[in-house]
Amino acid sequence: MPERDLRYLADLATQLRVDAVRASSTAGSGHPTSSMSAADLMAVLFACHLRYDFDHPDSPANDHLIFSKGHASPLLYALYKAAGAITDEELLSFRKRGSRLEGHPTPRLPWVDVATGSLGQGLPVGVGVAIAGRRLDHLPYHVWVLCGDGELAEGSMWEAVEQAGYEGLGNLTAIVDVNRLGQHGPTRHGWDTGAYARRLCAFGWHTVEIDGHDPGQIDYALNDARNMRRRPTAILARTRKGEGVSAVEDREGAHGKPLADPERAIGELGGERETIRVEVTKPDPAREPNGVPHNPLKLPHFTVGDEVATRTAFGETLAALGSARGDVVALDGEVADSTKAQVFADTHPERFFEFYIAEQQMIAAAVGMQVRGWVPFATTFAAFLTRAADFIRMAAISQADIRLVGSHAGVEIGQDGPSQMGLEDLAMMRTVHGSTVLSPCDANQTAKLVAAMADIPGVGYLRTTRGTTPVIYDPDEEFAIGGCRVLRSSPEDLATIVATGVTVHEALAAADELAEEGTRVGVIDLYSIKPLDVEALRSAATTTGNLITVEDHWPEGGLGEAVLSAVSDLGPRVIKLAVRHMPGSATPKEQLRDAGIDRTAIREAVHHLR
Repeated sequence: MPERDLRYLADLATQLRVDAVRASSTAGSGHPTSSMSAADLMAVLFACHLRYDFDHPDSPANDHLIFSKGHASPLLYALYKAAGAITDEELLSFRKRGSRLEGHPTPRLPWVDVATGSLGQGLPVGVGVAIAGRRLDHLPYHVWVLCGDGELAEGSMWEAVEQAGYEGLGNLTAIVDVNRLGQHGPTRHGWDTGAYARRLCAFGWHTVEIDGHDPGQIDYALNDARNMRRRPTAILARTRKGEGVSAVEDREGAHGKPLADPERAIGELGGERETIRVEVTKPDPAREPNGVPHNPLKLPHFTVGDEVATRTAFGETLAALGSARGDVVALDGEVADSTKAQVFADTHPERFFEFYIAEQQMIAAAVGMQVRGWVPFATTFAAFLTRAADFIRMAAISQADIRLVGSHAGVEIGQDGPSQMGLEDLAMMRTVHGSTVLSPCDANQTAKLVAAMADIPGVGYLRTTRGTTPVIYDPDEEFAIGGCRVLRSSPEDLATIVATGVTVHEALAAADELAEEGTRVGVIDLYSIKPLDVEALRSAATTTGNLITVEDHWPEGGLGEAVLSAVSDLGPRVIKLAVRHMPGSATPKEQLRDAGIDRTAIREAVHHLR
């Protein structure tokens, strides 16, 4: 590389450091030292290797840059300023109320694909984007992920490393800023880039170890990564945290703090200067991805009175949805035969993705695929989604549209015991910002809700059951998200039973038995737990004054508390039947009885109201 270009890159990197110091000092908070260590890496990437059109951030030809170490946001925003995407005035609005430049990047900025900041997530999401590029879009864009060395302690990073190696993602590069220092002290391997290289190579990665402050070495490594085929690349760059400012360079205790004397630091860096612009190369014109076919949707129909598991209806419906829509993809956590996503895999193998027993990577890949406009359905046991709770939380912050399906929910699964029972899922999913939480009770209802999920924004969750349940709804019935079904109602009702999923059938049986005794009760199938049909619930609470909620879930955060949130100000009596003791192994029928959520328990609860 000519000396003139080396000087330009060094000057650009210095400007990025100065701007990182200025932005964090003006904000009174931030992570300037983590930004300063990676400044040379990003200067060379932006000036020489990134292919991106800032005027058209949605261009399918654009490369993707993900800051997995999202706390280095001052560096990212300084890069945007250098590229002319934001002004210096906006740069100095960093972390202030109303600013787009938040403490950690989010898609409020059009050039940010996903929110980062919870470490260990950027690389797994990058794997999803890279898989989309290679197997779905068939486009040559490259995915660059800036990682910190400290986050390589996260297990999710190694889920991503193995998946990328297995997939042969030559279009993915992890740029690891090995600056030796974490928040509390030195990282596990310090500057031993060889330790990281040995681990990455074992997973099939190509690795390059470089001086992360040498523009020539950085340029060579990035060029090597761009030209790699069938293997992902990790650039292991040895850097110094706080590079360029003696007061903080390679010093512990400076993480996450603005510099104590920013003016002196800027002076040491050479002072403020006229803005150096970087002309990021626009990508070559690329064809649009193959057109996505849309055909009439033919949902499966199930006969009223038959016994069908809702997981079975989900699998058949997902396959039908895949036939109607070419943008629907399915992701599995190595349980497709149990969740019944295997039906989709058999029908549309080119759009089925196996992530094995790596739920965090599965959810992250779903987030990455939706970045490129695909419609992902990710499935596993409801219990195992708790493993990926932080990824689901961050998906909401990323404004991601993903659909999650948790099977084998509740004690109803029977003899497998509590380790396999999803008893926390409704609470977990309800707390996700902007989420939709659905719990169908029969096969035809499941089919309609799965079809509706394809078009809902945000994080959608559908709960399915292992065992069969009676089909009670006609195939032509419609089920609006946010609705419910009033299945029993009369002016003489003593109470209204509000149930969901498998407990709907227990509630109906209890209502019939009570009617034979001369006691009338209403029954509501609350298939949409979020959003709620508040009007219907409040009407029932006002009419009978007594509500009995029944759920195959812990009492905390599930159906009962959702109902209470809608009616508590009306002052009805609410009895919550839920799983209150740790279950063991038993038959499904025994489990429901032991948990106090079967027809007998419901009938007894009504008797107590007399």
